[in-house]
Amino acid sequence: MTPELTARLTAAGLDPQAVENLVRTALAEDGGTDVTSEPIFGPDETAAGAFTAREDGVVAGVPVAETVFELLGIGYVAKVADGDPVTAGQVLISVTGPTRAVLRAERIALNLLTHLSGIATATRRWADALAGTKARVRDSRKTLPGLRALQKYAVRCGGGVNHRMGLHDAALIKDNHVAAAGSVTRAYQAVRAAHPGLHIQVECDTLPQVEEALAVGATSILLDNMTVAETAEAVRLVAGRAELEASGGLTLDRARDVAVTGVDYLAVGALTHSARVFDIGLDFS
Repeated sequence: MTPELTARLTAAGLDPQAVENLVRTALAEDGGTDVTSEPIFGPDETAAGAFTAREDGVVAGVPVAETVFELLGIGYVAKVADGDPVTAGQVLISVTGPTRAVLRAERIALNLLTHLSGIATATRRWADALAGTKARVRDSRKTLPGLRALQKYAVRCGGGVNHRMGLHDAALIKDNHVAAAGSVTRAYQAVRAAHPGLHIQVECDTLPQVEEALAVGATSILLDNMTVAETAEAVRLVAGRAELEASGGLTLDRARDVAVTGVDYLAVGALTHSARVFDIGLDFS
């Protein structure tokens, strides 16, 4: 991988070695022989082509696709940057190189580009729906194993923000923690005693739980499956003493109704676990 590509991945908040490892895993899955392309194209034959958007949306994953091209010795020129809005028919990346290599790269690059661009496009729709409010759309840990960093990166490309990356960097006290500990108070106090400086969020199903979380000192509260009216009442009760995140059953058509209550975030697991792939194709010149 070139220093320039390494620098771009790092600037995007991605680990270049992790991205390279992922691409090598994808290449290994395809095996060492392309039984279709190798009988048709000689080792010295070359091809040129373009990865082109087939619908409108937001692109993400360009430097990840470039990693595929570099590992296979394919020349490339990116025409867009991650986070850019694109339209149907717009060229995203042009490529030139050995025909066999381009065809080997095609599906792997497309798998990554279409998935990540799908997440970015979905996130942008939510971000647009919340425009003019203080609320921002946020992701969750509902990600595919091994792809979390990339999926969360795609959320950022679409204008969303990331929740915790794992179980290690922030605490989220959920219903099962509360049930096992006996109360919100006991669960919060146990985590706070073990991790004095850690960010702790408390999931609350009811308004009395919100009051209990505030009383014990919580500064971040997740409002789980509350109605818009309950969410608005929670905002009134909290009165700015804690950040509030609405979660559970949220849909794009009611996103703004929730946002205007005054919450800080809307948690949308569907950004990563249910985003439709973005339609991109490779066409030879």
